[in-house]
Amino acid sequence: MNKIRIANHNIGTKQKCFIIAEACDNHLGDMETAKEMAKQSKLAGANAVKYQHHLPDEEMLKDGVPMSDNFDMPLYEFLKLYALTLDQHKELKKYCDDIGITYLCTPFSKQAALEINELVPAFKIGSGELTDIPTLKVIAELGKPMILSTGMSVLEEIDETVEALLPINKQLVLMNCTSEYPPKYEDLNLGVINILKDRYNFPIGHSDHSPDNYSSFAAVTLGAKIIEKHIILDKKQPGPDQSVSIEPYELYQ
Repeated sequence: MNKIRIANHNIGTKQKCFIIAEACDNHLGDMETAKEMAKQSKLAGANAVKYQHHLPDEEMLKDGVPMSDNFDMPLYEFLKLYALTLDQHKELKKYCDDIGITYLCTPFSKQAALEINELVPAFKIGSGELTDIPTLKVIAELGKPMILSTGMSVLEEIDETVEALLPINKQLVLMNCTSEYPPKYEDLNLGVINILKDRYNFPIGHSDHSPDNYSSFAAVTLGAKIIEKHIILDKKQPGPDQSVSIEPYELYQ
């Protein structure tokens, strides 16, 4: 298995599992909330806290995007209201450095990736972008580890992306992922972790959208080297990721 390094953490065989607390947009654009999420993630034992960099006009159409059951407004409008600015990401990066937790961020467009490049030690790519090979090639050329979620993709699509990226960047991690929010236990199919381990010579992780930790525990026993869990400060707070998020004290458990 190829080993990679993210900030001060080695990822690979015989290494401790790398834990990412996914803050997503559960901060609702409030910087004090976003910072508190970083602080609580650190206290809960996470290695990294991850945010998202959205440039809505670069990543989606303004009209005609179907509504999700998780939203009470179109996603475009939600992101226009609540997405963090680049300056806010820079402030969060400094705060994370100050408290000793690794800052990560998911870009959802080429422009977003280029803007946060100086801030991140690695790129986390969401499932929806796994097959956007032209954009992924640009990100691969930046020379940093790439953590790629695989929800909604079949093995042939994963193969195509890996084959396109490996000649450019060998620092890859694939995240087993079920794009169901939240997923039913019978749909998780954690056996895919073993399939990915047998198929590729680099670390495999698990991006977990369940509202508890049980499937993450199982994923680690199967060899997952990175676990990503959505967090929220208060599960009573509404929002697009509320139903798939746990509170920091649950992450500590």
